[in-house]
Amino acid sequence: MNRAERPSRAGQPVGRVEPLRRPPRLGPGARVAVVAPSGPVPEDRLQAGLDTLRGWDLDPVAAPHVLDRHGEFDYLAGTDADRAADLQAAWCDPAVDAVICARGGYGVQRMVDLLDWTAMRAAGPKVFVGFSDITALHEAFATRLGLVTLHGPMAAGVDFLKNARAQEHLRSTLFAPETVRTLASEGTALVPGRARGVTLGGCLALLAAGLGTPHTRPSARGGLLCLEDVGEEPYRLDRYLTQLLRAGRLDGVSGLLLGSWAQCGPYEKVRALLADRLGGLGVPVAEQFGFGHCDGALTVPFGVTAELDADAGTLTLDEPALT
Repeated sequence: MNRAERPSRAGQPVGRVEPLRRPPRLGPGARVAVVAPSGPVPEDRLQAGLDTLRGWDLDPVAAPHVLDRHGEFDYLAGTDADRAADLQAAWCDPAVDAVICARGGYGVQRMVDLLDWTAMRAAGPKVFVGFSDITALHEAFATRLGLVTLHGPMAAGVDFLKNARAQEHLRSTLFAPETVRTLASEGTALVPGRARGVTLGGCLALLAAGLGTPHTRPSARGGLLCLEDVGEEPYRLDRYLTQLLRAGRLDGVSGLLLGSWAQCGPYEKVRALLADRLGGLGVPVAEQFGFGHCDGALTVPFGVTAELDADAGTLTLDEPALT
């Protein structure tokens, strides 16, 4: 029995990752709210991001506290209550069609429990975009709202503002998702093979930090797990992966897609670590998939059924990310 077939820690299999409800795609004139659930947002970058969205014929609006700075902790974009209020108000506003995060950093875990998930569920499906620290919200939107979300560039991110590929892939996903149903990697198979499952994942450190917390799935069973990170030394990546393995979070996973590992040390060393920790799962593992903290980051929908071909380096969605 390989590790992917083990029973859960309680002795019974954990439920499989199921496909989620897809929100409607955007059209010309759609209103997009930009929120800051995590770190502080530089005003010049925010304005540049809003201009980019206007250039797509969208109607972007900045949340009231998007430029706030916490009075004591300068790594937070305002107070927990204000960051949560901005996100909830934007989501529950019937005039808003999509919510895009301004940037990552740190802070979601401090505010996610302040959200009224009943009210947000009643607001209906909308597009939600972000990555990095926003991983905690991807998990929450999946478990509390049952919605597909987009792991993609953020409105005030340098990687978004200065990279045409990142902009075009996000734009295509928002407006014409049927044109980007196949995502291609730039690497080779770390472990060869093909697998089917439902996409999920995000930043490795955030997934490890979310273990045992509310709004987080206990297992990736039946899923195609996407992992990436930035600025973490190999021993830290080892710790996060080992924690996920020991907690049973990777039990029954169908396959893995590995994105960028920027500023995590020489890639050869990171690659060897990933092979060591993930190779024993007995499932396909595809590397260098071009999502996360990297130039030209691809937008990956979470919550859709797809097929991973690690040998070909492709992820093919059964359906477009948005309806």
